[in-house]
Amino acid sequence: MNIIIFGPQGSGKGTQSSLIKEKYNIAHISTGDLFRENIKNQTELGKLAQTYINKGELVPDQVTINMLQDRIKQSDCKNGFILDGFPRNIPQAEALEKIVNIDAVILLDLDRKVLINRMLNRRTCRQCAHITSTDWLDGKTVCPKCGGELYQRDDDVLEAINTRLENYDKQTKPLIEFYGKKGILGTVKGQDKVEDTFALVDKEIQNLIRGK
Repeated sequence: MNIIIFGPQGSGKGTQSSLIKEKYNIAHISTGDLFRENIKNQTELGKLAQTYINKGELVPDQVTINMLQDRIKQSDCKNGFILDGFPRNIPQAEALEKIVNIDAVILLDLDRKVLINRMLNRRTCRQCAHITSTDWLDGKTVCPKCGGELYQRDDDVLEAINTRLENYDKQTKPLIEFYGKKGILGTVKGQDKVEDTFALVDKEIQNLIRGK
């Protein structure tokens, strides 16, 4: 099965994607990881993306699509995949339709105040890139996974958070109508506990797959 998960920043897309990957044995494809992998390996697409990034410009959609097209040909995608962070807008969704069929789209919906609080409390490990929250650290200042230094990303401060959420409303939110019309959209209200949210996500996936 091929799945898309989307929602505003801080809604838990990465966490839920990892759980879906484990249960259904499908690949988790994050566009951020896709860029980093191509740039690190100095692929032709990675070099091309880097030229835009170095100039402070957005990487064109077609470059991202080409990276994605190469990625889904890899062996770990034989059972399917979950896309985390793509598409971000209608043109990307339309381009995606031309290269692959999507079976289910899950929207993670959370209250705006909860989202902001989550991102303000979010911390990232400099060593292993693990993401955690001050709510879970119980006063600790090191990564619970590897013991590395934790830091707050520049885009996890209030001004940047509000800008990101405004961009989500303008660019990504229209995907709700786009996929809703196709009958493959399921909406999940984020819960306090990760496992409770996943139970709802899993139920929506199964309902959408059965309905095809």
